[in-house]
Amino acid sequence: MSLHDAYARTTPVELLFPDAEEAASLSSRIAEEAVGRGTDDGDPDAFLTMGVVTDFVRGIEGAEAPADAIHRYGALVFHAVHFTRAGGPLYLLTTHAARYLVEGSAGDDPSPSSTAGYLQLPQHLFWLQEGSTVPESVDGVFWTVCGNRLHAMLVASVRSDRTGLRVIPLPAAPLGEASAWLDVDARGDGSDFANTMPGAELDALYALETSGEVFKLLARVFAYLRAVPGAAVPGEGGPDAGADGAPTPSRLPCTRVILAG
Repeated sequence: MSLHDAYARTTPVELLFPDAEEAASLSSRIAEEAVGRGTDDGDPDAFLTMGVVTDFVRGIEGAEAPADAIHRYGALVFHAVHFTRAGGPLYLLTTHAARYLVEGSAGDDPSPSSTAGYLQLPQHLFWLQEGSTVPESVDGVFWTVCGNRLHAMLVASVRSDRTGLRVIPLPAAPLGEASAWLDVDARGDGSDFANTMPGAELDALYALETSGEVFKLLARVFAYLRAVPGAAVPGEGGPDAGADGAPTPSRLPCTRVILAG
């Protein structure tokens, strides 16, 4: 299995909004409805009840979209809108840096690097394992800061040749406890990030089975970026779409997180 971290791949935001102007327009309409209703569109619960959001999700899923689709894809819209408002902070975690941070924390200040963003993981390095279901490759993690809480969402099974993807909104976590995430024992009865998928040991693959592991990885990346300024470098563009079977590159500016020094 080929791991990939040479450049940022097509992101869920680009799949959701092929036209960047559509994202800006939707964001403006959401803000307008929030003002009219006297609600805060930074509150995920209030965000998901907005008519503009519901209409947008039903436009994707169809008029008979089930309630859980509104919740899951409404959460994707929530993160995509706040990602756009924050200026599109896209970070690509490289393989060497990922392995270093899986092994231990580097830095002690896990404050988020921006109010919202998307951490794209090396392709096919982290996997989602849920019981007897087929493992899915994790593309990355969205985060959005609202007040004193961090909201995150795992994204898996992203492919540029189709519009489908898997999104898993995670329970909000209090930022006041972020330092504890750095070394939390997330699984309790097993090694965090361990992957039991057949053949996983050949490429030293990892798995994300708990929300604690996701927050642990995010916290370690945030702390590493603050402790090691040289860890963040400008990303480079990729080849033409689909060249030699390579992943389709993102059109968005990207910061690569490398193993500095």
